[in-house]
Formats: sequence, C-alpha cells, structure tokens
Amino acid sequence: MKITSVNVRKIEKEGSRMKGIASVLIDDSFAVHDIRIIEGDNGLFIAMPSRKTQAGGYRDIAHPINPEVRAMFQDKIIEAYNNIKDEDSKED
Repeated sequence: MKITSVNVRKIEKEGSRMKGIASVLIDDSFAVHDIRIIEGDNGLFIAMPSRKTQAGGYRDIAHPINPEVRAMFQDKIIEAYNNIKDEDSKED
C-alpha cells in the first residue's frame, strides 16, 4: 500500500487545537477524507474520520489496522501540513 497523494486544508481558528483537515489518496484508487490534524500536548497528531454514536461517543469510520500504517499516515499528513505552513510563512 502506498499513499500517492495528500491534500491539506489549513484551519486558522483562534483557540482551536484543530490545525487542518487532510484527504489521502491510496494507490491512486481509494480516498480517505476528513482526517483531522490536531495540536496535542506532545505535538501534532491525526484523528481519523469519525461519527457520533447514539451513546454520545465517537467511532472511527475508517482507520489503519496496525501501528506501521498509522505512522505512515501520520508522517505523510503532518509533513504535508508543515509544508503548507512553511509556504504561508514565506509569503508573509
């Protein structure tokens, strides 16, 4: 499995820990949208798309099954986020 494309939309909302939304294309044939980029206490991490359950909790709609694939998603998405953040700071 190969991530063939990552698109990130930066979100700038005062006081929000959510920094962006990503879409990932896998093997040029499967897309996963609405992956959130969150600023946590220990740096950036991703939250997979989820929906609210009737019990009030949240359940992932799609997610990596093993830690290696999760790390691959997180690394690629955060790299893309940092690239657009760096581009924005160069324009200022």
